[in-house]
Amino acid sequence: MSIVNVQIDLHELVNGSNTQVQLSVSQLVEKVLKRGEGKLSSTGAVSVSTGKYTGRSPKDKYIVKEASTADKIDWGTVNQPISKEHFDNLYTKVLEYLKNKEEIFVFKGFAGAEHSTRLPIQVINEFAWHNLFAQQLFIRPTEIDSSDQNEPFTIVSAPTFKANPDIDGTNSEAFIIVSFEKRVILIGGTEYAGEMKKSIFSIMNYLLPEQDILPMHCSANVSEEGEVALFFGLSGTGKTTLSADPNRKLIGDDEHGWSDHGVFNIEGGCYAKCVNLSREKEPQIFDAITFGAVLENVVINENTGLADYNDVSLTENTRAAYPIDAIDNIMLPSVAGHPDTIVFLTADAFGVLPPISKLSKEQAMYHFLSGYTSKLAGTERGITSPQVTFSTCFGSPFLPLDASRYAEMLGQKIEKHNANVFLVNTGWTGGEYGTGQRMNLSYTRAMVKAALNGELENAETAKDDIFGLEIPLQVPGVPNEVLIPEKTWTDKEAYHAKALNLASKFNENFKKFTNVSEEIVKLGGPLV
Repeated sequence: MSIVNVQIDLHELVNGSNTQVQLSVSQLVEKVLKRGEGKLSSTGAVSVSTGKYTGRSPKDKYIVKEASTADKIDWGTVNQPISKEHFDNLYTKVLEYLKNKEEIFVFKGFAGAEHSTRLPIQVINEFAWHNLFAQQLFIRPTEIDSSDQNEPFTIVSAPTFKANPDIDGTNSEAFIIVSFEKRVILIGGTEYAGEMKKSIFSIMNYLLPEQDILPMHCSANVSEEGEVALFFGLSGTGKTTLSADPNRKLIGDDEHGWSDHGVFNIEGGCYAKCVNLSREKEPQIFDAITFGAVLENVVINENTGLADYNDVSLTENTRAAYPIDAIDNIMLPSVAGHPDTIVFLTADAFGVLPPISKLSKEQAMYHFLSGYTSKLAGTERGITSPQVTFSTCFGSPFLPLDASRYAEMLGQKIEKHNANVFLVNTGWTGGEYGTGQRMNLSYTRAMVKAALNGELENAETAKDDIFGLEIPLQVPGVPNEVLIPEKTWTDKEAYHAKALNLASKFNENFKKFTNVSEEIVKLGGPLV
């Protein structure tokens, strides 16, 4: 099937008699309720269930192996190849499936807030609530702009269409397939809306480096003085929470690009975890969940419509999707200058990494490439308790290219713009997961504030004798004993054993990076 035929098919689908194009938020909410896809919470948010798929399904994600991209993709367990024949057959079946639906929904918007490099996208959905999700998460067009010369990328999503692995070349009924030549993302078999969001991020991770722009899995905010901060980390490490600072303007909560002009948000909304959410702890997120927002797998009281954010009976990966302008203190347009401070967030289940430490350039590159954290329960199917994981560049599931490409770009930009880099542990303290406790959020906020305000520039530090990290001995608003991990453990021998264990895991993981300089290995990693 040629690209011409694909475009004609998409054109026919988008302009079909059963297609609802660019409905407003109110119209989509009305459709959701009329079609029985969800219900309203007491705040006016749409509450939906995603069925058995309550998180991303990485084993069902593929990239079509095509002549123009075959030598560029980092093929493996993350970027699984699928043949053009299997894709074309599935694509044809899905389009026919959607053409026969009573209604389908189309949203047209953009990815990338930097006008000169933004990517036009269109999202074709079987579900009205998925189309509402797309409208809230991506950048909404404010006017017709004929200057966009880029060909749009199209998401075609049919959750109730199930693949047949024996015929379709998939691992299960679910599939998320990217064709770069056809500029199509084909999704079926899963109702989890996050697959749409992360698929667009994945293609941006392929397209942006070609324009010398670094795509980043991070949140970002900016001070009144224009000082920009980036927060890298996997889901559940605190990107959304820590970047939603009432004293700084939010640029975005999850995905950004770093160009020659500065930082820009790839999205137009936020996708916040809301397990145990409260107005007291996270007021900006709590108050953003109003009319038009989408609540995924959040239990709603049948009588009052009140959301119970403490109820994880459906999943711990409960989510809220809302437009960025639902937060008062934001940067619009979502663009800013070059970062002054970069924070790597990790949720250390071992409980041995310092709550904050300042990194040298070599340590920054080492920890960026390592991307260590604990994968939190519910973020992916099958994960029920925190597990140690190394996710290269804090986003390996979304990197189509070799990791060294992204790491080299980040290293160059850190050096060029003199950015300070910190490693912040939002995970466990006083013991490993199960015996210790999660780091106090107020302490983490105080440490991040001190880093952003430059209060740690000349702070007295102590070098961790296992990881080689420089640990500040004093941080305003944080008890001194919290700063040194060993002091929080009652069993010192157990601490040392666990720290050495984690150090060995770092060393073992880093062996896969065979093309990095010896200086990064020698000066960036553990001392043992």
